[in-house]
Amino acid sequence: MAALAHARGTPPPCRGRIRVEPADFRVDEDCAIEHTGSGEHLWCRIEKTGLTTHDAVQAISRRAGVHPRHIGVAGLKDRHAVTRQWLSIAWPVHDPLPDLDDLPGVRIESMVRHERKLKRGAHRGNRFVIRIRDLTGDTAALDEDIRRVAACGVPNYFGAQRFGHGGRNIGLARRLFAGRRLSRNRRGFALSAARSLLFNAVLDARVRDGSWQRLLDGEAVMLDGSHSVFSLAETDQSADELEKRLARFDIHPSGPMAGRGGDDVISGRARTLEQTVLGEYGDLMAGLERCDVDAGRRALRLAVPSLDWQFEDDATLVLLFWLPPGAFATSVLRELVNIGEHD
Repeated sequence: MAALAHARGTPPPCRGRIRVEPADFRVDEDCAIEHTGSGEHLWCRIEKTGLTTHDAVQAISRRAGVHPRHIGVAGLKDRHAVTRQWLSIAWPVHDPLPDLDDLPGVRIESMVRHERKLKRGAHRGNRFVIRIRDLTGDTAALDEDIRRVAACGVPNYFGAQRFGHGGRNIGLARRLFAGRRLSRNRRGFALSAARSLLFNAVLDARVRDGSWQRLLDGEAVMLDGSHSVFSLAETDQSADELEKRLARFDIHPSGPMAGRGGDDVISGRARTLEQTVLGEYGDLMAGLERCDVDAGRRALRLAVPSLDWQFEDDATLVLLFWLPPGAFATSVLRELVNIGEHD
């Protein structure tokens, strides 16, 4: 996959390393659900280190004797990190609590009863604390870039982890579209990767032409913090009002999550641009339609208003920020530092 364009115009002039040790990349799931204290689901707040969420679920499943499908999670968290999140286990009210102590890489922080299973996407977002080590290059430009990102946001790219190691999930998608039967999980990974690749391609084109944070003629406009979209061609709002809403991050230009339908909300120059880019990926577009995936939209712009930072020394930077579900911390990092990960 070709390198994606940067909002700053060129790659950042600083280099650095992340994940030198797991504690350098901390993720804390923000899930504000009020638990009832009773019910057939045992909610556990866990801290995991060096494991994917799937790995943690499998370990808890084996220890508790509960099938993984009866364990709910709100979101998937990084492997090479220290992450905290909720999960729920279907567990009879009168049964003794499961013994989940001493699970390798998993620490249970708390348990509480609730009446419902934890659903995917139920969290409000994630808080990140990321340490970047071994900084070299123009740190004055880095400080300026951090301030720009805090004020203007970043392109809302899907991160490389969506595509698997070496982009293998795209190959998986093409095998699926050629008739290969896949398990439910692998099919989901393949479809998600294909849609993410197409979205990134459109966003890359709009970053290159400078329109990723502007409303084009015929734009499909997305409301911040929701999946609601309206057509710029059909709104009765004035251009001045729309510009003010855009400036305060109340609305965003959007890009395609490809599938069946969805063409009626976009027109004009915005639609022409998308069709031109997507026309280069006819096999993926046709495959998604054959798999009955419904089209959707995703904001092209990701706001990072909570971004804070401090230099621990001349070669170490700590970033703190909050992102909504579905956003990638790597999309923030790539606008600030040329990142290398620890071997």
